[in-house]
Amino acid sequence: MEEMTADELQATAHRMMMEAASALERAVARMAEQQVALAAEAESQVGRIVATVETQREAELERKLAAAEAKIAQLMASAAEQPTGRKTLPTSMATMLAKQGVVMDSVEAGAIDGALASLSIEQRIAVKSELMRAGVLNPSDRG
Repeated sequence: MEEMTADELQATAHRMMMEAASALERAVARMAEQQVALAAEAESQVGRIVATVETQREAELERKLAAAEAKIAQLMASAAEQPTGRKTLPTSMATMLAKQGVVMDSVEAGAIDGALASLSIEQRIAVKSELMRAGVLNPSDRG
């Protein structure tokens, strides 16, 4: 009878070992499923966080862009209001023209040509270019 008991004990132990192995396999499978679910949830949360940060960054960049565009528009408007080029003549040129009888309030191309007749062509071109830069002479009056 003792032999039967030992065989029964051995069979019971074997059955219990098989049940334990099966239970361990089920537990490992559940843990793997939970790990996959946790990874998906974490990825989802990270995605939402990244999207929130990117949305905030985009809003900040859009605000900065709008401010820069407004500043550019303001600078362009103020640049359009300011006269372009030089509006005064160098003292030496004003003196030379005054000696020739040219009044700077009302300059005509003919008066300038007459006043500059004694100069070489290169010097006349330089004087007329300076007058145009100063805004005293129009390009159409260059002659």
